[in-house]
Amino acid sequence: MMYFIVKCLLSGVIVGVVSELARRSPTFGALIVSLPLVSLLGILWLWRDTGDAARIAAHAQATFWYVLPSLPMFLLMPWMLRSGIGFWPTLLAGCVLTVVLYLLMVATLARFGLRL
Repeated sequence: MMYFIVKCLLSGVIVGVVSELARRSPTFGALIVSLPLVSLLGILWLWRDTGDAARIAAHAQATFWYVLPSLPMFLLMPWMLRSGIGFWPTLLAGCVLTVVLYLLMVATLARFGLRL
């Protein structure tokens, strides 16, 4: 249980630090957020928990495919906000777009024999 608490605290501190950096400098915050910190933490925790290289390889590959459909959200949101659309509708539209693109990605990859 202590290990779980340490993982949560460390992961939470990273998110908190990044959000504070983004508040001070949106560009620097974006640079830090664009780093695969969460993915690397997940890989580190997974390695410590399982030591299973095949599982980590599958995780890294799936992460690659799931990142791609999330990228258009980062183009849609600035466009909507700059067009005068409110924050909450913009956030909702970005999330809906991402979910739809996730589903399309999974379906498309399945047609080529790749299951996530």
